[in-house]
Amino acid sequence: MRRLNEKRKNIMTKSNTKKIIRISLSYAVLVLFCIISIYPVSQVLTVSLRPADRLLSTSLEIIPSDVTLSNYTNLFAKTDFLLWMWNSLIITASVTLTGVILAATAGYGFSRYKFVGKKAALQSMLVTQMFPATMLLLPMYIMLVNLGLINSYLGIMIMYSATALPFCVWQMKGYYDTIPASLEEAGKIDGCSQFQTFYIIVLPLAAPALVITALFSFMSSWTEYIVAAQILQDTALWTLPIGLKSFESNMSTEWGLYGAASMLVTVPVVVLFLILSKYLVSGLTLGSVKG
Repeated sequence: MRRLNEKRKNIMTKSNTKKIIRISLSYAVLVLFCIISIYPVSQVLTVSLRPADRLLSTSLEIIPSDVTLSNYTNLFAKTDFLLWMWNSLIITASVTLTGVILAATAGYGFSRYKFVGKKAALQSMLVTQMFPATMLLLPMYIMLVNLGLINSYLGIMIMYSATALPFCVWQMKGYYDTIPASLEEAGKIDGCSQFQTFYIIVLPLAAPALVITALFSFMSSWTEYIVAAQILQDTALWTLPIGLKSFESNMSTEWGLYGAASMLVTVPVVVLFLILSKYLVSGLTLGSVKG
């Protein structure tokens, strides 16, 4: 018996040791990738806090000893950063709202209804994702010229929405497919109309997919440069990517302003992710069926 107990203890000790080693290696890998991800951001922060004569310093200090906020004050006082931010917020908010509304309704239609041309429409949207947005720039630019929408908020919103919607519709359609139709049938038995079953039953269950759709629409328009540079030629309509690009010149680049603006541009993105993070949870459908 003693020998058996000793063997069991040895086996348990070995298994615990292996488990500890696996966990330690996992944490080590996660820490390594966190450092790799954070390091570039820390360097941008350092550049934004350095005086203009120390931008190319090789010091590893994240917060320099002669820290200064002059780059941030100059960004607001000597540039149109607030105007660029306002333009980006208007365009991005409109594109995000449009993308969520159209993707939520169109995805539901493709998921629940059968109609002529359904398969062809889905395949057409899928094919558009095989080409980069820059390939669609020329034909869409000509369309906007004919419609008189160059140098306008509406024109750039149409461009962003057109490039982001196919992916969003496909994503919402796939998520709706995982929601049992029996839930809607139960709602209809209780007296709900088709719209009420969609709004009251389906949409709350599709919250994770709606959040991902909103984030994709937001990021696709918040950081986009090439399309905006072609459509928005008036400096009063510039968005943040175009504004930041203006800090570059043929002879020099204002790295201090570049770093300060880059740090501030990330703030709305971080805030949005923090607000929506609690909705990025799967399994809501499974819980509703069990209930």
